[in-house]
Parts: sequence; structure tokens; C-alpha cells
Amino acid sequence: MHTPTYAPAYLAAELRLPTNGLDYAILGIYFAVVLGIGFAARRSVKTSLDFFLSGRSLPAWITGLAFISANLAATEILGMAANSAQYGAYTVHWYWIGAIPAMVFLGLVMMPFYYGSKVRSVPEFLLLRFDKGAHLLSSILFAFAAILIAGVNLYALAIVVEALLGWPQWVAIVVAGFFVLAYITLGGLSSAIYNEVLQFFVILAALIPIVVLSLKKVGGWDGLTDKLTATHGHDFVTAWGGTGIGEANPLGANWLTIVLGLGFVLSFGYWTTNFAEVQRALSAKNLSAAQRTPLIAAFPKIFIVFLVMIPGLAAAVLVPKIGTSASGLQYNDAIPYLMQELLPNGVLGIAVTGLLAAFMAGMAANVSSFNTVFTTDIWARYVVKDREDGYYVRFGRLITAIGVLASIGTAFLASSFSNIMSYLQTLFSFFNVPMFVVFIIGMFWKRASMKSGFWGLLAGTAAAMVNYFVLYKNGIVDIPSDQGANFVSAIAGFVAGAVVMVAVSLFTEPKPEQELQGLVYGTRSPGVAEPPAPGDEAWYRKPALLGWGAVVLAAVCYIPFSI
Repeated sequence: MHTPTYAPAYLAAELRLPTNGLDYAILGIYFAVVLGIGFAARRSVKTSLDFFLSGRSLPAWITGLAFISANLAATEILGMAANSAQYGAYTVHWYWIGAIPAMVFLGLVMMPFYYGSKVRSVPEFLLLRFDKGAHLLSSILFAFAAILIAGVNLYALAIVVEALLGWPQWVAIVVAGFFVLAYITLGGLSSAIYNEVLQFFVILAALIPIVVLSLKKVGGWDGLTDKLTATHGHDFVTAWGGTGIGEANPLGANWLTIVLGLGFVLSFGYWTTNFAEVQRALSAKNLSAAQRTPLIAAFPKIFIVFLVMIPGLAAAVLVPKIGTSASGLQYNDAIPYLMQELLPNGVLGIAVTGLLAAFMAGMAANVSSFNTVFTTDIWARYVVKDREDGYYVRFGRLITAIGVLASIGTAFLASSFSNIMSYLQTLFSFFNVPMFVVFIIGMFWKRASMKSGFWGLLAGTAAAMVNYFVLYKNGIVDIPSDQGANFVSAIAGFVAGAVVMVAVSLFTEPKPEQELQGLVYGTRSPGVAEPPAPGDEAWYRKPALLGWGAVVLAAVCYIPFSI
């Protein structure tokens, strides 16, 4: 069996940062502002719709920034910098082909179904399109995945804070968990979203100085690429070098598995069905704003890759043997190492605050989506039905606390995996990809029967898990890396779910056509066709122009990395 080459998910103990009172003062101010936003948002929470979906009242620029911030967790910052230090410019695929097309598809194609049907969650859409079996299974799977992913963020935060600041892991977990619990319990989704907007700018303020100073240290972009080409070969600084079918490369994936596994199945599975992201768009004030939410987020997503990739590449130059015992540093140490070496006090405080903000944004996105799904899709639908609205707001606050406590427990599960980003991609292949195939077939094929949703979801999840745990881990199928195995698991889950859905549909009754209005492509419901709001006629508020603009810009960015 192949032994994965990913770096262990811990940081070197010698990476202790020389923080002082100024740095801790910046950190204290940030935490105070976070709680202040929570208290301010509390005044707007009067109904369950306010608590779980911000009353569907937020403008597109707010929801768009929250959308990208919810994704920009510190696990991505550390993980993608680690991938860049290990694999080079291959990292761009996770952004330009592994995110942008799916975000555009969500905005242009899927948001009219989500928003127009007035569902409160992604699993609720499956209830309308299929039946209670598909709804309950998807709700349970999503709630379970949300807690696992929130635990990843907590564990990653703990190891970073312990290494950089010297805090014990349990202290970091309790402090971060308390603040996330406090502001979501107080202000619900509005508090999470407004904090995510703040966190977006704090994260940028943390990463930009690292990028600028690391580039200066290695002699600019030309110096960086020349040094890496000399030590790692030309393919290390290109996007597609060495990805021909039959060619060997460190990523363990060829262009076909990158395009299909990452660019289609994993990417579309994550961005179009992950309620932690979609929830931000559902809180927008109208359909146009909901559609523009992922499209607005797509533009910063195109360029964020440089903020995480360049530090990883610079670390590969400054620590030539990074990732080996000879250097004492793992790939995950790339950004913390640069923080220690390059940042003065004050700027260091901003960088530490940015990392904590990123962890909290990722955790808050999953906790807020977990409390919505558990309360509205499981508790209110199957356990305690038809209670007054205030009861579900109170229960939502209670289940938020339970979710945070459960995340602390799953944080220790994350410690058993050798790489944080690899673990996340594994979870996405298990939970998001099967849900995506159910959605895509259900939305575009009227004949897909009510029973096919449940069986397709179950078959897709089982196939992805069998490929990873049985075929790959036992060496039955030789796949060069964990990431390569994730791509194959995603493809297996998608194919198995699609085949089972088609087979089940051919032998069971379809949903009556009159019940499919607004749920299947080519049908319309009164909620979807709405007149544009005043001012929405402007070109920059037209979803189609924004969407195609993002796709073209992402494609153009590939050009210099494909030479």
C-alpha cells in the first residue's frame, strides 16, 4: 500500500512567535468587536427566520463577502500554503477550476431553485423534490459533516496557537469555542455573517504583509520562480506540467482526474450543496441578491490563491528541505515560519488575529448551518412539530451550544489524520458529492422518482467510503496520494449515485408533474419570476455578466502558469 506523503498536522514547537503587549492588545480589540457585533445583532432577532436566515434581508455585498469568508478558514490558509510548499503551482487548480465554475453555476442555475422555493436549508429542497427519506438522510449526513468540519477548525486552531503563542491546546479550544458560541447564540446568522465580513478584511490584513515580505526576501516573483525551477524543476511552477495521463507527478493526479474529480465532482459537490455556503445566499434580500452572492465571492476567490500559494512557494525556497526531518519543519509550518521570520510586532499581532479570525469564520459557518439544519429539518420536522416560533429560536440557541461542544469532541478525531486539507477533502468526497448528484439529476430530469433521491444518496456515500477505506487504504487500488484517492472517491460516489438513481427511477413512480413546478429545470413557480428591484438593472447587478466575467478572468489567470 502506498504511504501518503502529506505532512503531519502539527507545527514545529520552535515556531514560538515573539509577541508582546501590542500584539495581544490587537487580539483583545478584535475579540471585543466580535462580541459587540453579536450583541448588536441580537436586537434584530425576533423570529426563527431572523435567527436562522437573517430574515432574508441582507444586501448582496454583505452576503457575498460572508460567502467567501466562510470558506476562507485557516485550515485552507495553512493547508493550501502547505500544498504549495509541497506541490508548487498545482494549488491554482483548487481555485480556478475547483471553485469558480461551480460558484458561477450555483449563482446562475441553482439559486433560482433554492431561493424561489423559499426553503430554509439545502436538505429541505430534497424534501420538496423527492420525499422524507431523502430529506432525513441528507439532514443527518449534513449535520454530522458540519460538526466534523467544525472540529477540524478547532483542532487546527489549537495546534497553531500552541505552537505560536504557547497556549495549551485546551485553552485555545475553549476560548475560540466560547466566542463563536457567544456571538451565534446572541445574534444568530446575522451575527455570524457580519463577523465574517469583518473577518474577511482581517484575514487579508494578515496575509498581504506575509506575501509582500516573503517575495522581497526571495528576490521577487522572478527570483522565486528561478530558484524553484533550479531546485524542483520547471513543472513545480506550472499548473499542468507533468499531468499527462501516464506521467508521474507528486500530486498523484493527471489532467483527467483533476478536471473530472476536482473541477467537476468535488468542486460542484461542495459549492452547490454545502449549506454552510448556500445559507449565506439564502439570507439575501431578494433573488437577484441571492444569485449575485456566490458571483461576488468568485472575484476575490480568483486572487486569494496568490495569498496562500506565494508564502508556500517562498517557504520552499527559504527552507530547501521543508517537509523532511533534515529541516525540522513540516509543510504545514510554511506560514507560521514566515510570520516568525518576517513580521515585526504589531503586524505580527494582526497576522495572529487574522489566523484566529479565519479559524472562527470556518467554525462559525459550520455551526450556524448545523443549528439551522438540526432545528428546522430534523427537530421541527420529525421530533417536536407545530410548536410556537419562539420555541424553535430557543431550541436553536440550545443546539448551537451542543454543536460547539460536539465540535470539541470531533477535534480530537481530526488529529488522527496526517494532513488537515486532505482530511477536509475526504469529508467532502463522502458527504457533498453524493448530495450533488442527487440534486443535479433531480433538477434536470423530471422522471427521477421520489424514492431515487434516498437510494442515490445512500449509494453515492457508500461508494465513496468503500473506495477510500477499503480499496485505497488496503492497497487494493494503487493511488499515489491521499488527494488522488479523494478525487477517485468523488468520481466513484458520483457515478454510483447516478447509476442507482436512474435504476430506481425506472422501477418506481415519478413525482406528479404539478408538484415539480419550480423544482425542475424548465418549470417555473411564482416565487422565481420576480421583477428586478429598483437599481438592479445596472450591469454590475446582472448575474449573467458577473458570472461569465468570473469564468473568463479565471481562465485568463491560467495562461501564465501553462507556459
